[in-house]
Amino acid sequence: MVAISTANEKISTAHLSRRAVVYVRQSSVRQVVEHQESTARQYALKEHAVTLGWDASCVDVVDEDLGVSGSSATWRTGFSKLAEQVAHGRVGAILALEVSRLARSSADWHRLVELCALADVIIADEQTVYAPRDHNDRLLLGIKATMSEAEQYWMRLRLQGGRIHKARRGAYHVSPPVGYEWDARRERYIMDPDEQVRNAVRLVFGRFSIDGSAYRVHQHMLQHELQLPVRDLATRSLRWTHPHHGRILRMLRHPFYAGAYVYGRNEERIGLQDGVIRKRVKKALPQEQWQVCLKNQHPEYISWEDFMANQDKLSDNRTSRKQIDRHGAARAGCALLQGIALCGRCGRRMRLHYRGNMKMPIYECRPSADRSKVCYFVHADEVDPAVVDLVLQTVNPAEIDLSLAVSQQVQQQASEVDRQWKLRLERARYEARLAERRYKAVDPDNRVVARTLESDWNTQLTQLHSLEHDYEQIRQQKKLELDETDIKQIRALARDLRAVFDAPTTTNQDRKQLLRTVVADISFAPVDIPQPQTRVQVLWHSGATSVLTVPRPNRIGMRQADPGAIAIIEQGSHNQIQDRDIAKQLNDAGLTTGNGRAWDIAAVRRIRTNRLPHMDLPRRRNIPNRRQDGLYSLKGVADLLRISPRVVDYWVRAGKLTSQEGGGPGKPRWFRIDEATLNYLNQLKSRPKHDVPSFHPAAMKSDRGHYE
Repeated sequence: MVAISTANEKISTAHLSRRAVVYVRQSSVRQVVEHQESTARQYALKEHAVTLGWDASCVDVVDEDLGVSGSSATWRTGFSKLAEQVAHGRVGAILALEVSRLARSSADWHRLVELCALADVIIADEQTVYAPRDHNDRLLLGIKATMSEAEQYWMRLRLQGGRIHKARRGAYHVSPPVGYEWDARRERYIMDPDEQVRNAVRLVFGRFSIDGSAYRVHQHMLQHELQLPVRDLATRSLRWTHPHHGRILRMLRHPFYAGAYVYGRNEERIGLQDGVIRKRVKKALPQEQWQVCLKNQHPEYISWEDFMANQDKLSDNRTSRKQIDRHGAARAGCALLQGIALCGRCGRRMRLHYRGNMKMPIYECRPSADRSKVCYFVHADEVDPAVVDLVLQTVNPAEIDLSLAVSQQVQQQASEVDRQWKLRLERARYEARLAERRYKAVDPDNRVVARTLESDWNTQLTQLHSLEHDYEQIRQQKKLELDETDIKQIRALARDLRAVFDAPTTTNQDRKQLLRTVVADISFAPVDIPQPQTRVQVLWHSGATSVLTVPRPNRIGMRQADPGAIAIIEQGSHNQIQDRDIAKQLNDAGLTTGNGRAWDIAAVRRIRTNRLPHMDLPRRRNIPNRRQDGLYSLKGVADLLRISPRVVDYWVRAGKLTSQEGGGPGKPRWFRIDEATLNYLNQLKSRPKHDVPSFHPAAMKSDRGHYE
């Protein structure tokens, strides 16, 4: 080490009166372990600070950033702590092995140099002392920082180039997905030697080929209580977990399972969060931008053609307003043409909209996000039955071939689930036997170890018995083993597609999947002449088309009220009866609306407006609050008590207040309000309903019969 005299003109008494800080950093944990000499040299700078004139007790070492990259100061707590001490004037000198130890980013470096210049802090390495206030030293520090940043880029470029060159030969080791292991001797990937792991992976891809949706694969595994394998990236240890939708999606999107060696599928960059650099952002690249993609490099679970078909299917399952050409996954709704319906007017894909508490599905075409603008819509219950009849009549395969294929498919699916359960039981039995052997191999006198091994053995036996019980339940409930009777029933159902389609056990997702198997798209267009109809054009996957027309019924007529109810409403309108009284009369007669609901004011008003436009609604008359004879109207009583007219109306209907005159059809009510009545109504207004005072009509000699 080259010693520098304490008489150095750049070090003043003000510098020595403050503390000296030695900053220690290595770029990675691996460098800390393997490059110990560099770490030792950095710690030795504390002695160098003493030779520069600082007392040993005034020298601090900041080593919190050991194993942290210097490309940014965001995640370096030690560097942030150092900058804070410099800004508060507590530091007189910063010592580092070289500029690259303090920062690999010019922005962070110049920020620190600016703080040092303002606070009059020197920067020293093994050879030289720099004064940031001096223009020449500052220029030299800037050049070194630029070279340090460029050096990091060159090193990364060389390392990345070496990795890519090795990856292009398929020899660069990357962590394989579950289902594969790295064979170091042959430098290639092989299938996992664990049979249960291989079957679980095959089950995921097999179910996706049937269901066409990762969500349905997830639901199938949950229903049969199946598990998925997971291997730790560092130790490659195996564990089994409940299936997760995201894990299934990653398996379906990974090209490794198609026998392809890939490298550079993702791009990692420093991202901004709320305008601040906070975390790394990983972005998936499209397939044409992958750096390396070598096919047929290792054993495959599916072919490359099947993998690409799966990617198209997954992409088609994702729907958004920006990509309206996608069909979307078959969902559980009752609209069977969801995702394949097109507008015959503009050609856009129609979206599904439910009305009436999810009971009335409608295919709608909306040119924009404005929900008030609809290009065309058609009710699902009008067109779905016609399309289903057309498909079932057109698709008529050979009965024998179909029944055999269906029975074989059902048997294969049941055997796959059963096989997975048996392998799981086999693993559990092995773990129990292994725990037993460990317990029996220990010295009986060593009770400390024997008790632990005995507990492990009991735990494994308990898990085995629980697993066997679950397996028996699943086998009985899900029919994992088919007998001759089951096979005959399956073949009989396979000959009748209509029975299978309408069966209560067939879900709407299954029905939609069956329709999508043969139908590519369906367009709807209105036809108004000679009568309202919907023109349905079916495009089959074979390229052929079929056209049919479906009547378009009058929806208002379908929900038309009973003619007797309409007659009562018409008569009431003629007699100038209020809508509320007409609704009460209809409900008392046991009549309902066209939707089967009780009549109310809104329902009566709709009939008046739609069915009886020639009838004038009862007009409200300008009724005074009080007549010349002293009687109050309903509004007059409300104004007198300073309450809402609805409260007075409720008192009348509840029998708490009786009108003196009126109350018939079209006749307003009039009330006599004296001092006793007024006091009673004030008490009625101010007290709760359960504490209303009783009012005796006998106390009202001149107004007997006024109250009930």
